[in-house]
Amino acid sequence: MKTKGILFDLDGTLMNTLEDLTDSTNYILEKNNFPKRTIEEIRSFVGNGIKKLIERAVPSGTDENKINECYEDMLVYYKDHSMINTGPYIGTKELIERLHQEGYKIAVITNKAQNSADIIVNKFFGDSVDLVIGDNKKMPLKPNPAGINKVLEYFNLTKEEVVYIGDSEVDLQTGNNGEVRTILVLWGFRDKEFLQKKGGEVFANNVEELEKLIKLK
Repeated sequence: MKTKGILFDLDGTLMNTLEDLTDSTNYILEKNNFPKRTIEEIRSFVGNGIKKLIERAVPSGTDENKINECYEDMLVYYKDHSMINTGPYIGTKELIERLHQEGYKIAVITNKAQNSADIIVNKFFGDSVDLVIGDNKKMPLKPNPAGINKVLEYFNLTKEEVVYIGDSEVDLQTGNNGEVRTILVLWGFRDKEFLQKKGGEVFANNVEELEKLIKLK
């Protein structure tokens, strides 16, 4: 069955957000007299949303109330500091525009807070993205397939008519849980060896390879 809808993860797939996530997390940690984290540590912490990022970044044994306080502060701070060093990976903006012009329905499914996701997608991809589903506190986060199911309902598509594209084990689990074709990109936050150990099978090294894989069906 021909692919009609393309579902993208955001961080590590379309956008290189790592530096701003690192700087914002370290601002919150420093504010609370916690040790700062390296960019490689933050790279390994991301994928399950801001709450999990904060839980992983604060020292082990941190009180739950303090974690929640840091999380709420992070939501506010990151919203205003999410596009200082953030930008699309090479070729992703042009790919989205081409696919949209060719008639594919384009959605972004991310564990990033909805307000930050909306700002970033609107700034860099504009009307080429038809739907953005972020953390709106109304539905479960990835790897729960709720976002995929919402997209299928919104566009009136079947599982066989969409492909999900991400860069992490969370995205692989999301695609598997949603029972949709899944492609993993290798320019993001995880390497191929790690993803293969998690069960990944279909990979794209660059945007050109990704476009060919998308159009195989």
